[in-house]
Amino acid sequence: MSSDPKSPKISRDHFSVVPLNDKSDKKYWQSRTAEERLEHLQFLRRLNYGDSAAGRMMKVFEVVKMKSYIRGK
Repeated sequence: MSSDPKSPKISRDHFSVVPLNDKSDKKYWQSRTAEERLEHLQFLRRLNYGDSAAGRMMKVFEVVKMKSYIRGK
């Protein structure tokens, strides 16, 4: 990947499959500050969606009426 955070690029020369529930990953991200986690989130957004994703994240709320759930019925 490019070291320039403004234009991240993926090297498509290698491919690997890894588990997504690695406890060390969770521990690592819990040890980071909220600011560091958000910065990395923005980096991943730019990596996947390009520079157009560099703007602010949209706030979208949706109210959904759900049927009540009754156990055993």
